[in-house]
Amino acid sequence: MQIEYQSDVGRRRNTNQDYASVFTNRSGIKLAVLADGMGGHRAGDIASQMAVTNLGTAWEEQELSDDEKIAQWFIKSIQDENTMIYQRGQEQPEYSGMGTTIVAAALSDERFTIANVGDSRAYLIRENKIMQLTEDHSLVNELVKSGEISEEMAVNHPRKNILTRSVGMPGTVEVDVSTYFWQLKDRLLLCSDGLTNMLSEEMIGTIVNQEGELADKVNELIARANEAGGADNITVLLIEYKEDCA
Repeated sequence: MQIEYQSDVGRRRNTNQDYASVFTNRSGIKLAVLADGMGGHRAGDIASQMAVTNLGTAWEEQELSDDEKIAQWFIKSIQDENTMIYQRGQEQPEYSGMGTTIVAAALSDERFTIANVGDSRAYLIRENKIMQLTEDHSLVNELVKSGEISEEMAVNHPRKNILTRSVGMPGTVEVDVSTYFWQLKDRLLLCSDGLTNMLSEEMIGTIVNQEGELADKVNELIARANEAGGADNITVLLIEYKEDCA
């Protein structure tokens, strides 16, 4: 299994509120985590770094390998992080209202488990097809699902950035968790909306499917998103499943 990731500030932002990293637990299972923070001042980058670092530190202490227990761990740990980020915002006025998306993947030898809150996405690229595995927790996605607007209208909707779920909310946050089986040569992509708002799924799939090194594909995805306008921070985390993954 090979993992490559990179984050870029983009062309229109002064700070990078995205954060991503990879961790390994005591059973040798890797956890890839990506977060896209929100909030004024430096609050967004603090929220995203808190979420990734705290989840990763907690993961490194675990010996989990069972899919069901990993799913339960995701739900509890992301809820704990939700409470911590919310409390930090309450205690420090300059961080009030801060929050973050989270998309994470626990990568076993035969399966992978995805958890997400917000509109950062996970895609599976398999046999030259790209499939979105996560659902955006956003106002615009709710409008699409209810039939009030079309998917085409959603692309440029003025309220596209409003989330219906994020980490840092008061009370309980609902975490979507699902487990999938690997197939040889699968690629799993975790990304912030700085990528998906700039490039079509077709373009993303084409770049990931082309010949070449995984790191080069990550770099090209970020470069293309910047060429398309780079309106937001861009973070790309790409995983390739190979025979020697064990």
